Order: sequence, then structure tokens, then C-alpha cells
Amino acid sequence: MKILSLFCLIFFILTASVFGNTGIYSFFVKDIEGNVISLSEYQGKTIMIVNVASKCGFTPQYEGLEALYRQYKDRGFVILGFPSNDFLWQESGSNEEIKAFCTLNYGVTFPMFSKIRVKGKNADPLYQYLTGTDTNPEFGGKITWNFNKFLIDSEGNIVNRFESSTEPLSGEVVSALEGLLD
Repeated sequence: MKILSLFCLIFFILTASVFGNTGIYSFFVKDIEGNVISLSEYQGKTIMIVNVASKCGFTPQYEGLEALYRQYKDRGFVILGFPSNDFLWQESGSNEEIKAFCTLNYGVTFPMFSKIRVKGKNADPLYQYLTGTDTNPEFGGKITWNFNKFLIDSEGNIVNRFESSTEPLSGEVVSALEGLLD
């Protein structure tokens, strides 16, 4: 599996340098188990990307995220959770601990990924893309805290961003999501 992961990474680097960035689907990330996943696997789906943490005042949003996912997953919607320890060390656990916490406390079934950096010069390339004002002029800008949410349409375009304080089941989020799924 590690050889396949390495091959995928090399393939991505070569194709990105030859053909240029092809948006959100050009990124490879590691799932919570450490397997390399191409975001192209989610092509054609409406995606919500969320930076998450287990010891944050917004952590109970896992419940709302899971409810949102279960309500709309059969209509082509997926949530991708990216744990990050960038804000006051609120995600200090290992990937195994994070997975266990999310499963036991919130019954999370949406895809979770390995812990990454979401801000600063060492931010993961995916988050550099999401927050970059050149790649995302309308919704770019720094991640303000845990549980920032990016909504991506089925063609890979970033179409909305919700701050940490916006609950996953809020009218604002549900309305934006339903508008993309209809």
C-alpha cells in the first residue's frame, strides 16, 4: 500500500507540473488511517471541508455535521473532516485517538483525514488552496478557528464559507447546501 501511495504522490506531482493545478480534485491527502486518497474520488459530489478539533468549544458541532451528512449523503453530499492542532493545542491526540473520540462520542461516519496544519507558512497545500486569495478570491483568507467550513459544488468550485460559529444545521448552511443539491 505504501508503494501505491508513493506512486500516487509522484503521479500527482508530475501531472500538476505538466498540466497545472486542476482545482480541488488535484489534491492528495491522507485519510485517518494513513492511506493516500485523491480528492478526485469525490468528483461529482457536493463537498464540505471542515477543520476539526476534539477539545474545542465548537467540538459539539460534530453532532450537527454527522446529522447533516446522514441527511444529505444519499443526494451526493460528503463532509471531509481534517483535524488540526493549530488553535491552542485543541487537537493534540494521535490519528487513532481522534478517530476513537469521533466514533465513540459523536458516531462520526463521514470521512476523516490525518491531522494537518491549516494555517501559516506550513499549512497543508489543500488549505493553502482553500484560503488563498489568488485561488479562492471570494472565500479565501485565514482560518479563524476550528470548524471553519468550505462548501464546494459538484464541479469542484468553492461556493461558500462558514465561520466556526455557524452551526452545521443552521438555516444558512442547509439553504446553501440544498441549493446545490437541487
